[in-house]
Amino acid sequence: MHSQPSPRTLVPNRAQTTVIAHRGASGTFAEHTLAAYQLALEQGADGLECDVRLTADGHLVCVHDRTVNRTSNGRGVVSTLELAQLSELDFGAWKANGTDAPEEADWTSPEHTRVLTLERLLELHADAGRRVELAIETKHPTRYAGLVEKRLLELLHRFGLVPSKADGPSPVRVMSFSQLSLKRVRQMAPELPTVFLMERVLPWLRDGSLPHGARIAGPGIDLVRANPGYVAALHRAGHRVHVWTVDDPEDVELCLRLGVEAIITNHPRRVLDQLGR
Repeated sequence: MHSQPSPRTLVPNRAQTTVIAHRGASGTFAEHTLAAYQLALEQGADGLECDVRLTADGHLVCVHDRTVNRTSNGRGVVSTLELAQLSELDFGAWKANGTDAPEEADWTSPEHTRVLTLERLLELHADAGRRVELAIETKHPTRYAGLVEKRLLELLHRFGLVPSKADGPSPVRVMSFSQLSLKRVRQMAPELPTVFLMERVLPWLRDGSLPHGARIAGPGIDLVRANPGYVAALHRAGHRVHVWTVDDPEDVELCLRLGVEAIITNHPRRVLDQLGR
């Protein structure tokens, strides 16, 4: 039997709630572009969130959907395309129309148009000049199964982001809707924090427990709004709570009242302003 986690203390003030940029400052620039992440850092986000998928030639790229149809000027399944093919596509033009981005933004620059590899994002993270959290979501199902986690851990090791017990906490956490993905991560890197993402409460987890291998709960804002008491159940079970995707000011206030530890948002600057930061 697993020992019960000790009850935790709610976040006592707004300054301790971390603000994580969802796919970068994606309310302003196209999601998962280098420009979106650069802007999030400039805006003072505490952390960056991204989704990763494996290309046909083994590169991890930051793309949310199974296909590139929505976020680029191309078509096709990410896992069947090589990095060189993805690099020929424009991943920013779809956002240039009707956006609240600055008029001076150069939508033709590589920062706005090129597919972003996780390796390039980790380079940006390494050059941030301050502690920045990284929330990396593995996307499943995929034809490559556990190879996604294997490649991810290899890359994190290369950047020195997989801690040992002596290193202290890592700025990186791995998130997934897949329990199996999180189990793989825990087996390969037991000191790395893991987040179980959820759109609804599974019946056997209503008491606030999480699947084996998950350390942090990641409910969507719709779930939290419909069932705010679930956050209390998670806290009573000793788990931290990171909520996505929180853009509405009323939802931000709800998360603060409930004492969630992290707010994941498309508009990091707006949320930071609301928190008085």
